[in-house]
Amino acid sequence: MFGLTTGLAILLIACLLLACFFEFINGFHDSANAVATVIYTNSMKPTAAVVFSGVLNFAGVMLGGIAVAMGIVNLLPMEALVDSNPYHGIALILALLLSAIIWNFGTWYLGIPASSSHTLIGSILGIGLAFYFLPGNVGGSAVNWDKAKDTGLALLLSPLVGFSVAIIMMFIFKRFIKNDEIYKEPIPGKKPPLWIRMILGTTCGLVSFFHGQNDGQKGVGLLMMILIAVLPGYFAIDKSINLQSINGNIEKIELLMSKADSTALAAKEKILYADIISYGKHFQNTSDGKFSGEEIAVGERFLIRKDIVKITKGCEKLVKGGNLTLSANEITSLNAEIKSAKKLIEYAPSWVIVLISVSLGLGTMIGWKRIVKTIGEKIGKQHMSYAQGASAQLVASMGIGMASAYGLPVSTTHMLSSGVAGSMVAKKGLKNLQKKTITHIALAWVLTLPATMILSGSLFLLFRAIF
Repeated sequence: MFGLTTGLAILLIACLLLACFFEFINGFHDSANAVATVIYTNSMKPTAAVVFSGVLNFAGVMLGGIAVAMGIVNLLPMEALVDSNPYHGIALILALLLSAIIWNFGTWYLGIPASSSHTLIGSILGIGLAFYFLPGNVGGSAVNWDKAKDTGLALLLSPLVGFSVAIIMMFIFKRFIKNDEIYKEPIPGKKPPLWIRMILGTTCGLVSFFHGQNDGQKGVGLLMMILIAVLPGYFAIDKSINLQSINGNIEKIELLMSKADSTALAAKEKILYADIISYGKHFQNTSDGKFSGEEIAVGERFLIRKDIVKITKGCEKLVKGGNLTLSANEITSLNAEIKSAKKLIEYAPSWVIVLISVSLGLGTMIGWKRIVKTIGEKIGKQHMSYAQGASAQLVASMGIGMASAYGLPVSTTHMLSSGVAGSMVAKKGLKNLQKKTITHIALAWVLTLPATMILSGSLFLLFRAIF
């Protein structure tokens, strides 16, 4: 169908299956965090909890949009990395997937709540940096450092926020809820009061749904990276979008740009300004008289994707720079046109979303015990109380939900495990934490990025030499 050789088709299918396997591991690695609290507070039976969580993870991916997915895709500027040799795209994807799977599976086997988000992003950045060592390297353009900085900040802050807000949440509980029962250890085999079960069940559902919405989208982004890298002519643009509608967006962007005083821009901004006009003209010429991406020659589709990327990213940088002499209303209009133009390139086919949803949902229902045991028994020195479980899950669900709304990938693992740690500290201070477990989690937090960057970069250079 896509004009692939048999060998390339087999490698492409292998990459797609590996991406699904990564998301499957993500399910029992990260989603286990969502069910730990309801299981260890006797609020839900383990089987019911993991099925409940699996279904809501599935729903989270299906209903969560693709903002986070596009954040993953944009970490590597695909227009800089896609070349005429499709095997180079295979080398990139295999290195990324294998390094992420090796680290994720290893930490799961040891029962360490490491972050799948850190793992995936470290693998992506490692490949970007490996381009420096290739003949005729693309240098600094191999990593989208602006996006990497935003992503790294979100991942860095998530455990700190989870820890701090959980402490605050516990103090709020103690201030307004005087029922001593929710602060005591659950009696083995005895169900908590219905209202407590409802709170814990709801927060478990929210963490699961938002995990699907955030981490599931990372899997969607990963599959789109594979498809764009190997088959850019077929997946670079959404062929269902009306090209003349996008042309209208480009014309309005050019009109707004023409109102700005280009002499007020810095030297680098003037280059961006010129690029916006140049790529806009190319898009208009290529799409002239055409309404569907199907009417664009296969070899041209990736080029018009590049047009949209250069135009929208250039405009966003100019707006952020603060030297664009447009009124507040004009800036608002410009942002609206940018958002509308991105619809051509920021998409995922329905089958991609379904495939990731199924992989994540099934993974949630299998292999969850190792991480659940760590979260429930090994972070604090005491058994988790109802209030501690509820505070940790409320913090995690709010944090992940907000990150998803802003299109930022955060670590479900770190949000939840740091929330549990914060709830333990709120009760008896730092002495209430198990030093060995906290040390292992902290080491995984610190080492995941550099370890996966080195692993993926090395594998990428090896595969490029082979291919």
